[in-house]
Amino acid sequence: MPYPELKGRVVLVTGGASGLGLAAGQSFVREGASVVLADLHADRAVAEAGLLGPAHLGLGGDVSNEADVASMVNATLTRFGRLDVLVNSAGIPDSFLPTLEQDVADFRRLVDVHLCGTYMMCKAAAPQMLRQGRGAMINLSSVAGVLGLARRNAYSAAKAGIGMMTRTLGCEWAAQGIRVNAIAPGYMLTPFMQKLVDEGKLDADQVRRRTPAGRLGSARHIADAMLFLASDGAEFITGVTLPVDGGYMAWGAVGDAYGGPLN
Repeated sequence: MPYPELKGRVVLVTGGASGLGLAAGQSFVREGASVVLADLHADRAVAEAGLLGPAHLGLGGDVSNEADVASMVNATLTRFGRLDVLVNSAGIPDSFLPTLEQDVADFRRLVDVHLCGTYMMCKAAAPQMLRQGRGAMINLSSVAGVLGLARRNAYSAAKAGIGMMTRTLGCEWAAQGIRVNAIAPGYMLTPFMQKLVDEGKLDADQVRRRTPAGRLGSARHIADAMLFLASDGAEFITGVTLPVDGGYMAWGAVGDAYGGPLN
């Protein structure tokens, strides 16, 4: 195993029933960790945890609800007695509407789930990690939290907020042994992105041309980065947002970043 130190550690993943969260849970299981998949869709979380094996746990809960957040953390501690890694992957899609057509209630809901949800999960997990004297928190930012993407105000604001909150929490808890980092995925070929392509909201070939690597990423690329940030190899890394995007956010020149054949 690349990260043998992860064997036996307890990992709580929100948004764990699908997409990047599920890929993360599966990767931690392969490293020998005990995994809790928490998701708004409780039945799906329980089913996916069952597929991982009897040593793992599936839970339902809404990360924007403080009582649900406390319940998810408490259920993890009741089952396993500790919490070593928190992965904040829960999220909902935005509307892709012009600003004047965006609903304020939808804006608030997106911020509640992405930004407030991440904040409350970190706050709820921190006391146990502080008692242990160690822990790793991994938040999900986005290319939308770094670059200006029109029509995505709420999502972009929430993801940018996650990046700054990662810095502040990483600084606050570093001396007590808790590391807080974020990953900013580029355009990854997940079910969510495929839905955007199918609905005509995203041109996959245009994204490939704009990406220096010339291809889309996968959930595995994000999961691999999570494993590293959770490992002892990242013990002196905290407060950072790591782009995993094939160079998308680094490209600043005019025109396409990639001129080769599209796969």
